[in-house]
Amino acid sequence: MEFPEGFLWGASTAAHQIEGGNVNSDWWQREWGHLPGPPVEAPSGDAADSYHRYPEDMALLADAGLAAYRFSIEWARIEPEKGWVSRAAIDHYRRMVATARDLGLEPVITLHHFTNPAWLAREGGWLTDASVDAFRRYVEAALPVLEDVELVCTINEPNMVSVLADPEVGFPSIGLPPGVPDVTDRLIAAHRGALELVRSAGARAGWSVATQAYQPEPGAEQVAADYGRSREDVFLDAAEGDDWIGVQAYTRTKIGQGGPLPIPDDAERTLTGWEYFPPAVGDGIRNAWARAKAPVYITENGIATADDARRIDYTTGALEAVRECIAEGIDVRGYLHWSALDNYEWGSFRPTFGLIGWDPETFERRPKASLAWLGRVARANGLPA
Repeated sequence: MEFPEGFLWGASTAAHQIEGGNVNSDWWQREWGHLPGPPVEAPSGDAADSYHRYPEDMALLADAGLAAYRFSIEWARIEPEKGWVSRAAIDHYRRMVATARDLGLEPVITLHHFTNPAWLAREGGWLTDASVDAFRRYVEAALPVLEDVELVCTINEPNMVSVLADPEVGFPSIGLPPGVPDVTDRLIAAHRGALELVRSAGARAGWSVATQAYQPEPGAEQVAADYGRSREDVFLDAAEGDDWIGVQAYTRTKIGQGGPLPIPDDAERTLTGWEYFPPAVGDGIRNAWARAKAPVYITENGIATADDARRIDYTTGALEAVRECIAEGIDVRGYLHWSALDNYEWGSFRPTFGLIGWDPETFERRPKASLAWLGRVARANGLPA
């Protein structure tokens, strides 16, 4: 046993990226040119049709040996028009929670994973003060979904949401621009309001931050600190007092005197163009623990690659970094791999992160060797010798 007893092993997804047919969301409307936004390579369409196939997807995770499934519920399905709540959508997500429980999976629910209802986007989205109250009303309406849920993520990667609040900004492929300050303040307020509601339902609440592993060159320590303040640290600081903090890590950003440095030409890159750097998750854990002072869950970590053996190598390196953090005394309680399924990566299906592939015509699921490998790690609660 290399990880603490009760360490939570699982995989993560996001509704818009796998469900399909999310027609009332702002992302769907942007994909088809009905709301402002940069052009996309492909629309999400049916995605992986997991809205209908979630029992199979969950069963594959459970059968492999994983013990948790993080998934998001979709605001645009629950409140497709302002002020009208779909009882059918609430019941759908309650069935998802029940299915996870029946399979022995801990359901980890995300209330907001980038997408908003189209009606909110047309009113200005997070660029307006009304968004805070709108989010609170949505969370209150969604509380029945949380009746048998222990862990709830209020907002996924608020630092990314703060960047994407500007409809003209595309999904950043490398690096993270600074967020919109007013949006950051609204997201923190929305999180705190949701935290109160989630706790009233008996669940433990936190949010997940996209950690960037800012690594300064000698003499650039202050530059790195200034660069990371609005992009990461403010969101970790806001989590102090939360029940837990989620760390999401994929790569690093080296910082010189003039700011971010380019990735070296000879560095290995993933299908998203990021540098292959498994230890990045350790940097994220340490910064989150120091600032949020809350138990840590790795809510996303993975690699976009067509080489599944490389996925196993990357995850091995990441888990070694997690193990080192635990040995340092950091309270790390779980690892949720990104992603359970190959999915829609906000404009394209080409970057494949999944432990499970699928046929784009038939939706037949194709579990990869990495799923079986991670399941064995979970059952052993440790890496292979």
